[in-house]
Amino acid sequence: MKKILAILLIAALTFQHVKADEGMWFLAFINKNYSQMKAMGFKLSPKDIYDINHSSMKDAVVTLDGGSCTAELVSPYGLILTNHHCGYGEIQAHSSVEHDYLTDGFWAKNRSEELPNPGKTVTFLVRMEDVSERVNAELNDKMTEEERSLSIRKISEVIQKEAVGPTHYTAQVRSFFKGNNFYLFVYETFTDVRLVGAPPSSIGKYGGDTDNWMWPRHTGDFSIFRIYCGPDGKPADYSTDNVPYRPKHFFPISIKGVKENDFAMIMGYPGSTNRYLTSWGVEETIENENAIRIEVRGMKQNIIKKYMDKDPKTRIQYASKYSQSTNYYKYSIGQNKALAELKVVDDKKAIEKNFEKWIKENKAERAPKYGEALDLIKKAYKDKSEMDKVQNYWFEALYLGPEVFGSGFQLRRLQGALASGDKEAIEATAKGMEGQMDEYFKNYNVQVDKELFVSMLTLYRDKISKEYLPGFYETIDTEFGKDIQKYADKLYATSILTDQSRAKAFLANPDAATLENDLGYKAAVSCLDVYFALQEKMDAPNALLGKGMREFVAGWIQMEEEKDKNKLYYPDANSTIRLTYGTVGGYKVGDKVYDYTTDLKGLLAKEDPKNPEEFSVPDRLKELYKSKDYGPYGENGRMVVCFTSNNDITGGNSGSPVLNGTGELIGIAFDGNWEAMSGDINFDNKLQKTINVDIRYVLFIIDKYAGAKNLIDEMTIVRE
Repeated sequence: MKKILAILLIAALTFQHVKADEGMWFLAFINKNYSQMKAMGFKLSPKDIYDINHSSMKDAVVTLDGGSCTAELVSPYGLILTNHHCGYGEIQAHSSVEHDYLTDGFWAKNRSEELPNPGKTVTFLVRMEDVSERVNAELNDKMTEEERSLSIRKISEVIQKEAVGPTHYTAQVRSFFKGNNFYLFVYETFTDVRLVGAPPSSIGKYGGDTDNWMWPRHTGDFSIFRIYCGPDGKPADYSTDNVPYRPKHFFPISIKGVKENDFAMIMGYPGSTNRYLTSWGVEETIENENAIRIEVRGMKQNIIKKYMDKDPKTRIQYASKYSQSTNYYKYSIGQNKALAELKVVDDKKAIEKNFEKWIKENKAERAPKYGEALDLIKKAYKDKSEMDKVQNYWFEALYLGPEVFGSGFQLRRLQGALASGDKEAIEATAKGMEGQMDEYFKNYNVQVDKELFVSMLTLYRDKISKEYLPGFYETIDTEFGKDIQKYADKLYATSILTDQSRAKAFLANPDAATLENDLGYKAAVSCLDVYFALQEKMDAPNALLGKGMREFVAGWIQMEEEKDKNKLYYPDANSTIRLTYGTVGGYKVGDKVYDYTTDLKGLLAKEDPKNPEEFSVPDRLKELYKSKDYGPYGENGRMVVCFTSNNDITGGNSGSPVLNGTGELIGIAFDGNWEAMSGDINFDNKLQKTINVDIRYVLFIIDKYAGAKNLIDEMTIVRE
């Protein structure tokens, strides 16, 4: 174990001669990448990026809502930029038929107009620390996977508690390289985050689902929030007494423009990659996870869209839900296509073959450590294949299907309180749930949910063996003649989960009998019973997979390190802060050459009166284009909208700052290109591109389109 740790630590701190566009690098060790970054155009020092004793760029980059997106500070008064799609839920929540901010946009012309968003959070990294040696000292090769996990959890809790002491900070110990390395992250989280500005969807979501994951792109994908804190500068819940947060660092904004081969780096919180995935894992992703997501979400989206098109209120209610669903629906289609076209399974098999050959070359030393790794992985995927299928259908069709299930899951806390007989606990729990239910019904249409219910339950029964059917299917068979529609009619006509007045009446005077006999709640609980039973069955194969992947990755790194001792390996993304660096530029697919920028002229050319939902252009934008009134943000009579760079990002990076060599903001990352959708599993240096909204277009929309000069005035604009 100590030798494995030494190898990984050497690898993690050594310079790697790879193309700069690939890699999600730890900020704390970025000095090892410095010479390459400097040669490419980086003009600052590693300490300008990460420093725990002085302000640095890390202090201007935050994660939203625990990892859903990234944002960046752009003023000394807590102003942050992120993507429109990252703020879409809040924009939708504040919208109504009377005040349709999704359609019309929203701009606070002073701070009193900024809108609070209960539940939204902004989290800063305070510091990170390598604790691998301390954690691995508690582990040994004789442990079972369960014993290993328990030991990791125990020592992690001790380290976390020591790290934060009596402060308001939080801490996490996270594993890397499939459980071989461990790092401590200390965070500070703010809970008063207010909506400041957002363009209309015709700008912020221009191109809609058609252009999603595609290039060329013309989307002004940005929104604006502000962080508030208590008068003492510390995090505080929403209050009129709170003041704008004064950050340690914020990014100056360059309007000098981007040129091909300009240095570009992105800092953010990438969610999840699987670059070390084996051939069996890739096959499971293609045939099971992605295929099921495509099938189920396609059905759900057709139902939701039908109702959205009929009614303005329903359109607003389901806008965010629909957008979230379609995003990874299309991603899965693109990923499967790219994985097949780029022959990623074959590439992974070649790696595995080389790994086996390497072990045989020194079998006596290597086989005891790594010889069983691939066999364990192969067996794990075989043993859990059927359960993976069930889990994916359960997640997509039931958990993410009709909302009655998710709402029912929330009521389990109340059932626990009722079972305890503690009147104070019952009253407090019920009162706490009143707000949750109000929010639930605000964006709920019973007709939509009922049709989803019938459709998803029918699909699940058709696809899944009887062993994994929730208990309510027996009720359908015995009491409703196997007719799901009749069961749905009764449930939706009586359940407290499908009618706000029934929910309010119940929460005002909750009792166990009413809850436990409610058809909606009983259905939700029986869904959870399947989930828990499934998780228990998957414990054994998941343990095999965990051990196999840990040994495989450790062995693979040793194999590669023996070939090149100057090689650095970055761990898979896991919602911890990373930096990626590369250059601005286009790309080529076959004979097709893609330029690295798009502009307002191209945006107007895409306008389609037959598809106003996705390709409608606001009159004000047309006027500005016609008059070429771009202010200081245009470029030789041209208004650049988006540009591409070869940075390495994934989900969670949405909203990340794109920075030039002097640490100035030049864009906001928001997407990847269709041809390289396999990037989370297999990065392709020739194809992989990050799509960014040009910061000049962002400022142009704020200033010239919206007239929100008050926001421009608090930013630091660099013109030369």
